[in-house]
Amino acid sequence: MSDQSLGGKPTAQPTKHLEVFDNPNKNRDFHIHMQIPEFTCLCPKTGQPDFATLYLDYIPDERCVELKSLKLYIWSFRDEGCFHEAVTNSILDDLVAATNPRYMKLTAKFFVRGGVFTNVVAEHRKNGWKPQEKIDLNQFPSESNTRG
Repeated sequence: MSDQSLGGKPTAQPTKHLEVFDNPNKNRDFHIHMQIPEFTCLCPKTGQPDFATLYLDYIPDERCVELKSLKLYIWSFRDEGCFHEAVTNSILDDLVAATNPRYMKLTAKFFVRGGVFTNVVAEHRKNGWKPQEKIDLNQFPSESNTRG
């Protein structure tokens, strides 16, 4: 019977190590969007769990973050007492240090606690990087593929 059978002990462990891989298209700005709906940490005042959905948006430069290592990294906060503002900025700092992106934004949307929802947004822009001008494709009328 393998370790992966029902009831087997998981082999993955949380870690603060973020793995990266080379950007497959360094000549182009492209947007990577990730939604991480299972973030948890502990309230540093009460020890009760705080739950959030994290939204990571970035434009890579030389490196991209590897997804399995990101999941294990996010898991590493589960038993840590963290203020929402501090943990959001800490995660962004770690991701920027690992990937050195052209642009990165982390939005943390914490679930209600005591009648209050908390949203924290932190951004990083590489020195000298400017976004390309957005092209509005809605300016062109849509054509029907039928006649008459």
